[in-house]
Amino acid sequence: MSVNIKTVGVCGAGGTMGAGIAIVAARAGYSVVCYDTADAPLARAAKQSEGFFQKSVERGKMTEAERDGVLGRLTRTTDIGRLAGCELVIEAVFEDLAVKRKLMGELEAVCTENAIFGSNTSTLSITEIASGCRNPERVVGMHFCLPAQLMKLVEMSPGILTAPEVFQTAWGWALAAGQMPVKTQDKPGFILNALLVPFNNDAIRAIEAGVADAASIDTAIKSGLGYKMGPLELIDLIGLDTQVRLCEAFYPITLDPRAACPPLLRRMVAAGLLGRKSGRGFYTYSGNAMFGG
Repeated sequence: MSVNIKTVGVCGAGGTMGAGIAIVAARAGYSVVCYDTADAPLARAAKQSEGFFQKSVERGKMTEAERDGVLGRLTRTTDIGRLAGCELVIEAVFEDLAVKRKLMGELEAVCTENAIFGSNTSTLSITEIASGCRNPERVVGMHFCLPAQLMKLVEMSPGILTAPEVFQTAWGWALAAGQMPVKTQDKPGFILNALLVPFNNDAIRAIEAGVADAASIDTAIKSGLGYKMGPLELIDLIGLDTQVRLCEAFYPITLDPRAACPPLLRRMVAAGLLGRKSGRGFYTYSGNAMFGG
């Protein structure tokens, strides 16, 4: 399979991760089709992206012309058929195997036979996701890190049936987009979440046990370990509901008790405290600016 990637599609582009991946691709010079199932999240992502790049201009990291060029390469749509011309489509929808598998079949129905499908899953099996395609060899794991527009790492994972040339093409694209790919096996959590899900849960359980509050825990981790972001700040960024889904996807496979969902996390989600996207999680937020913007 020889694929010259010029246009990139992003599914779930109205979400935090999808919007960040779209920025990565557009900033690298690719035309990007941002797809989601509703207009509202796409409009919100567009506003956040504009704010992010405006901050880059104000900080002298890019010119107004460069900003306009990047924004001009982003188009948004709720019509999945608009992805037909994309040589690479990266899905960043929420962690649900049935949803991701179904999406792969829908993409196969509208895209060309040479199009590559990347999955941004952080815990699910690439092989199982690819089973939604008649041609699973075109599916490859491409797990970006939040916030994608700032973080360089991409965990690249081939499924059992992923064609070697598909993996190499996707790897080459990640490098061309200015990212830092690392190869992982198709195993739960890959590298980062195999370590982070239990670690983040430990931080929540420390709050439950009354060891310290969120701010103190994050300050200790950032100061003592040199992390740029504390575990509770990170959970607020990815969403407390997302952390629940990560636990639910990861724990049954690993049976690691540290990966089981902490009761406090479930209670906070039930109360609607989802983190940055709801305005309150372990911290309280004002405004709806993209992280780093």
